[in-house]
Amino acid sequence: MSPDKPLCLHLHVVTPRRLLVDTMVDEARIPGLEGQIGILPGHRPLMLALGRGPIVFRKGTDEETFEVEGGTAEILPDRVLVFTALPE
Repeated sequence: MSPDKPLCLHLHVVTPRRLLVDTMVDEARIPGLEGQIGILPGHRPLMLALGRGPIVFRKGTDEETFEVEGGTAEILPDRVLVFTALPE
């Protein structure tokens, strides 16, 4: 592993009403328009339009999932910032 590669990601998920997630994770999976994208620490910078589907994130052996309906995501080597809406 490169000494410059981060060990985890800071995941922020923001909805129009509140900050939904603000935590450190080992891995995240988010729904792009063309399918699910997996994100690990050290991922190249990317802007992504989101589709409908699950956001899944893992901390150790614990995994959490929730559904979203579109939005955008900014992916950086050490963090993921998601702006989205929850299904009603």
